[in-house]
Amino acid sequence: MCSAYKDYGVVRKVNRLSMLKGRRKFWLDVHLYLGLSLGLILAVIGLTGSILVFWTEIDEWLNSEMLIVSTPNEYGINYRPLQEIFTTAEAVRPPDAKLYAVIYPRNNDTVFCFWYKAKTKPDEDQTYPNIFVNPYTAKVTGMRNFYASINPLKINRSTLMGFIFNLHYRFLFGEAGIFIIGILSVFFIISVFTGLILWWPLTGKWRQALSLKRNASPERFNFDLHKTFGFYSTIVLLAVLFSGFSMNLGEEFKWLVERFSPVTDPFSMNSTRRPDELPLSPASIAEIMTNKKGEGRLHGFYMPSEETGVYVFEHKEIPSLSRFVIDTRKFSVDQFTGKILHVADPITGSAGDVFTQWQWPLHSGQAFGWTGRILVFLSGLACPVLFVTGVIRWLQKRNAYRSHKSRQPGKAQSIINP
Repeated sequence: MCSAYKDYGVVRKVNRLSMLKGRRKFWLDVHLYLGLSLGLILAVIGLTGSILVFWTEIDEWLNSEMLIVSTPNEYGINYRPLQEIFTTAEAVRPPDAKLYAVIYPRNNDTVFCFWYKAKTKPDEDQTYPNIFVNPYTAKVTGMRNFYASINPLKINRSTLMGFIFNLHYRFLFGEAGIFIIGILSVFFIISVFTGLILWWPLTGKWRQALSLKRNASPERFNFDLHKTFGFYSTIVLLAVLFSGFSMNLGEEFKWLVERFSPVTDPFSMNSTRRPDELPLSPASIAEIMTNKKGEGRLHGFYMPSEETGVYVFEHKEIPSLSRFVIDTRKFSVDQFTGKILHVADPITGSAGDVFTQWQWPLHSGQAFGWTGRILVFLSGLACPVLFVTGVIRWLQKRNAYRSHKSRQPGKAQSIINP
C-alpha cells in the first residue's frame, strides 16, 4: 500500500515536471524572439542609461568652462540679485525661444542653467537652447543647444550628453521615438519576466542556478553568464524599465495608476486671473519663493505651460522627508500672485501621487543615493552583456542543431546499407 502510494507520488511529480518543461518551451520561444528582435535596442538603451546615471558629473567635467565657476573673494558667497541674473539670460536668448525651466546651482561651484524651447520650422522637432549664468557675477559663461544634432559625427563636448539623452529615451526618432520606446519598454519587461521563468530551477538546484560553474566549457560559461547576469539584475531592471515607461508614456501611466489611487499633477493647477492683470515675471516669482526660505535646496522651477497655468518649484534634500527616501517637495505657484496653490510630497500626497513621485528617483537611482545610482549603472551594463551572451547561446544551439541534422542522413544510409 505504502509502496503504491509512493510510486503514485513519483509519477505525479514526473508528470508535473514534464508539464512545466512543456510550458517552458513556449516561454523560451517568447524570450528568444523578443531577445533577437529587440535585444540590440535594449543593449543601447541600457548602455546609454548607465552613462546618464552620472550625466551631471560628466557634463560638468567635459564643459567645466561653462558649468563650473569659482567663488571670487570680492563677491563672497552671495549671489547677484535674481532679477539681474534673469535679465542677463534674457538678453542673449535666441529670438524665438521661450523660457521653459530654470535650474539653480547645485553647489557653490556651479551655475544657473536657463532652459529654453525653440522651434525654427513647423515640421522640425523642438530644440532646447541652454544659457548658463555665473551666480556671483551675473555674466554668461556659455550657451548651447542641448539636442543639437542626431548625427554622431557632428556632436561635440557641449552636446554629447544631449545626444546620449536623445538616443536613450527616443532612439533619435524625434517625438515619435518617445512613444515607440515607451511601447518597447513593455516588451522589455515581458522579456525580463520570461527570462526569470526560464531561469527558475524546476529541479530545485538553486546553487547551480545562482552561480557560475567552475572550469566550465566556453558554451556552459556563456550560458551561466547569461542566466546569472539576468537573475541578479532582474529587480533593478524591472524598476528601471517600468519607470521608463512611466516617463515616456506619462498619460497612459497616469491612467493606469488612477485605476487604484488618485493622482494630482502639480502642473494641473490653475492660476486665478483677474481682468487686465499681467502675470508676474519669472524673476519676481523666483524672488518670492526664495524669500519664503522653504526647507532643503531650491533645485529650480518650470514655467507655466498655459495662459492660466502655474509655476512648479522643486525643493530637494529636505530633512523632514528623509524617512520617505524621496526628499523632494514640489510647489504649484500662481503666476499672477505668487501664492502657493498646491504642495506635492510623500507626506501630503495620495498613494498614487507617491508612487508617481518614485519613478524618476528609481529610474536614475537617486532614490537610494550612491548605492542606488551604482545599482542602476550596473543594471544598464547588464543589458549589452545579456544581449551578446544571448545571441552567442542562440548561435551555439543553432549550430549544434545543424550539425546533428547533417549527421542524420549519414546514419540512415549506414543503417540501410551496412
